[in-house]
Amino acid sequence: MANPTVQMYVQALHVHPVKSVAGIAPDEVAVEPWGLAGDRRWALVDTEGTVITQRQQPRLALASARPLPGGAIALAAPGMPALEVAVPTPGPLEPIELFGKKVEAVLADSAAAHAWFSDYLGVPARLVHLDDPAVRRPINPDYALPGETVSLADGYPLLLTTLASLDALNELVAQGDHPQEGPLPMNRFRPNVVVAGATPWAEDHWHRVAIGDVVFRGPKNCGRCIITTTDQRTAERGKEPLKTLGRHRRMGKSLVFGRMLVPAGTGTIRVGDEVRVLD
Repeated sequence: MANPTVQMYVQALHVHPVKSVAGIAPDEVAVEPWGLAGDRRWALVDTEGTVITQRQQPRLALASARPLPGGAIALAAPGMPALEVAVPTPGPLEPIELFGKKVEAVLADSAAAHAWFSDYLGVPARLVHLDDPAVRRPINPDYALPGETVSLADGYPLLLTTLASLDALNELVAQGDHPQEGPLPMNRFRPNVVVAGATPWAEDHWHRVAIGDVVFRGPKNCGRCIITTTDQRTAERGKEPLKTLGRHRRMGKSLVFGRMLVPAGTGTIRVGDEVRVLD
């Protein structure tokens, strides 16, 4: 939804109820202290309790999860029956491991859900739910303020990207070694907020931004991983954008695209909302 009255505005919003699984693009969504409402509150784990993502299982890109009232989800995937999964009743906490860190979650009390994902992926998998994001998982203390937490997202509550930076990246891809892989769509980067009207790479330096009436901190840029090379429509992997990011967007040890955000307050953000840089 274009907004011709402001310089920068929200072009799209994305919520992914299950980590690494396709989600939805709502017109508006509530902002909670740990991220967008319903975003990445569920995840899959293997028999050792380690979180499974598209890094290990690119076929997760073809599965989808739609939020239902009360935090439940509706699952769909090629060749699989539709399945609804309720939020588990309070019960014992399950220790899981996410990027080498221990987190506690609640195992879904649905044998059908575990079997659904195990059958789909062809490996044993269990579905878990983050019951209390206010206390379960603190943000990296190197970039956090006291008390800040995150859901089961990679490390920070929200990821912001801009259309201008994607256009600039695609121009670089076209000039690189794998031009046939471009232009890349924004879903390769699985953002929460997509901004129109910015200049390329401006978000690298956004330390505080207001989206509508909600203010966010921008503590760091987003280092990208192999998931960005996975076509979200086919689950096939290529070389881009990592080859191009490695050549043009290397910052320290990271290949950067997008800006991490942490809510400084709560509220509702909407497609078309003005985006203002405060610092």
